[in-house]
Amino acid sequence: MFEKILIANRGEIAVRVIKTCQRLGIQTVAVYSEADADSLAVEMADEAVFIGPPAPGESYLQLDKILDACRETGAQAVHPGFGFLSENPSFPAALEKAGIGWIGPNVKAIEAMGDKIRSKQLAAKSGVSTIPGADGEISDVDTALAAAKAIGYPVMLKASAGGGGKGMRIARSEDEVREGFVAARNEAKSAFGDDRILIEKFVEEPRHIEIQVLGDKHGHVIHLNERECSVQRRNQKVLEEAPSPFLDAKTRDAMGAQAVALAAAVDYDSAGTVEFIVDKDKNFYFLEMNTRLQVEHPVTELTCGLDLVEQMIRSAAGLPLDVAQRDVGIKGWAVEARLYAEDPYRSFLPSIGRLKRYEMAAPGALGAGELRIDSGVREGDEISLFYDPMIAKVIGYGETREIAIDTLNAALDRLYIEGLQSNAPFLSAVLEEADFRSGRIHTGYIGEHFPDGFAGTAPREDQLLQMAAASAYMQEVLTRRAEHVSGRISPLSAETTREWSVLLDGRRFEVEIEMHEEGSARIWVPSLNADHLTLDTSWRPGQFLFDGALDGVEFCIGSKPGEDGFQMRHRGYQATARVCSAKAADLFARLPEKEKADTSKLVISPMPGLIVSVDVEVGQDVKAGEALLVMEAMKMENVIRAEKDGTVKAIRIEPSQSVAADELMLEFE
Repeated sequence: MFEKILIANRGEIAVRVIKTCQRLGIQTVAVYSEADADSLAVEMADEAVFIGPPAPGESYLQLDKILDACRETGAQAVHPGFGFLSENPSFPAALEKAGIGWIGPNVKAIEAMGDKIRSKQLAAKSGVSTIPGADGEISDVDTALAAAKAIGYPVMLKASAGGGGKGMRIARSEDEVREGFVAARNEAKSAFGDDRILIEKFVEEPRHIEIQVLGDKHGHVIHLNERECSVQRRNQKVLEEAPSPFLDAKTRDAMGAQAVALAAAVDYDSAGTVEFIVDKDKNFYFLEMNTRLQVEHPVTELTCGLDLVEQMIRSAAGLPLDVAQRDVGIKGWAVEARLYAEDPYRSFLPSIGRLKRYEMAAPGALGAGELRIDSGVREGDEISLFYDPMIAKVIGYGETREIAIDTLNAALDRLYIEGLQSNAPFLSAVLEEADFRSGRIHTGYIGEHFPDGFAGTAPREDQLLQMAAASAYMQEVLTRRAEHVSGRISPLSAETTREWSVLLDGRRFEVEIEMHEEGSARIWVPSLNADHLTLDTSWRPGQFLFDGALDGVEFCIGSKPGEDGFQMRHRGYQATARVCSAKAADLFARLPEKEKADTSKLVISPMPGLIVSVDVEVGQDVKAGEALLVMEAMKMENVIRAEKDGTVKAIRIEPSQSVAADELMLEFE
């Protein structure tokens, strides 16, 4: 077994690998860029080596710098994590030449499976079901148009190299092929240094289901069942679970057998994933193979009872698998949410910045389930423009799918972040949505259920009641504290009753509250038919999470005091709660609404980024929906389109220019 391992990665996956190494008694070496100098991974590792500027192309993608770090520290092997150099065959080849171990599959497997064109051909040869498509690389737009016509719309344009949803576009017309081909090619070149594109038939309403495989250097290959990864946005996975709520045992066995056959064909000797598209009738087609550890591997670990990082290390060290196919079962259910620094209320645009506050439920038992959190950041850390905007992977686990989902949602309720936005409200909204709860999902689920983007969810009556009760309690405690300091009333323990008017974004609720001992009160909310409810809570002034129970029903609400009242969030619903006297509430009702500034003629940068291209010029007439410019942020290209017809008056930016969030870019007449 290795004594010292270098992790050629950053963030949560670096932390994840370090944790397993610590358990196994293996020393670790972290590498870091300027942006990651104070990162959690650097703090946890036994040694750390600086490798350059923040841009990945100047640090984490510099193979020579990784090799130098190995030589400098005496690391015996390298774990690549995922992304960066993890699927670059030149990396393990260079390590082998230097006498350093590679914790991943052999070069032959990486080369064969890393090329989507070649991997599809090999899959077909190995008896794996493959999706119809053009044979070979698509070199230009005209070839793409001809191939799309021959295959039949809709089609999928995707990068031959890489993965993670980058360099992928769905096209349903000739115009979308033209636009999508250029965008996919640019993204592929930027992300992977390889702009080759292939075209396949796009299966309508498909499920994305993948099989985890595991092999060793002694010819043994097994599968660890499936993961359902169908809830995606822009081809990026949002929620993953194991097992799939869709598969039956027969289909699972067939998919597993084909995945093992493909892995065996390339002598696969590490952890890897064979991805399939599955239609409504459970017909499945090979999509690609990822020759690395997947982001969503925790759901497999929880349901199979294995540590995949440990298995990778064992295989790389030449040890045989210590588990056989007959030993692999499915225990319980796990659901993973990718918590990202992005604003779901602004089209999921990246929201970089510093985590001024970052509170999360502690891993372990939570309700009827268990909580696991994989994160590479702490309070005070910064989410950088240069890397993936992931904050954490939050995983709920339980005996049933319902328990796993409820555990995950309870954890998201207990999340509090300041300094940037997160997609937590959106994740919670999906976890509560009826079709998701019943397992009726596909890769177009988000577009189908949120066609106009995410604007929050309408409040349920129980949420209104919880917010009204919580805000009245908080106001009562703060008022009693102020009055007690001035000596005007008895301490908090006095059982007196007070009436408050709670204004929740236009809704008014009369709340009567009778305080008992500290942390307990009786609540009346007549308009919600809520009488004589017992409220128990551990909330104290200064806390930003109101954790409580109404008549034994537990809930947790994010709550931050502001100038206009308490800023409250529960799952997909957000509201400002103003707590005041009935007379003050009458006066507030008479106040005119503040008019919003007119920005309809301005194009403001929605996020920090790099201008890739400006597609209009001064004086040009544009139509609503027409592309104005392309921005790159978080390794993804974003097309900024006109919201309405108009004429370009001024252009304030140019290609290759960096822009900040809310920076003026274009003006219309």
